[in-house]
Amino acid sequence: MIMKKQVHLYYSGKVQGVGFRLGAREAAGDLGVTGWVRNLSDGRVEISVEAKEDTLKDFLARINKMFSRYIADTEIIWGPASGYSEFTIEF
Repeated sequence: MIMKKQVHLYYSGKVQGVGFRLGAREAAGDLGVTGWVRNLSDGRVEISVEAKEDTLKDFLARINKMFSRYIADTEIIWGPASGYSEFTIEF
């Protein structure tokens, strides 16, 4: 049995107002990733997603490809999955 993992991400830079949340939702839908994305009041974008590790790596690569010119820094925290059932944009 292949275990799902969770990756919690904080993106900083010019990451708000550039379609980041919508892009994350699109990538998650294409890859079957569950979790959520939200803007933070300090200007960062926070994402928490779950899937198999290879799928999560594909998700990270897609986000980096779409938004590399806006991302100044990424904090990545790996952990066990908690059981998200869908991907949502949180407000």
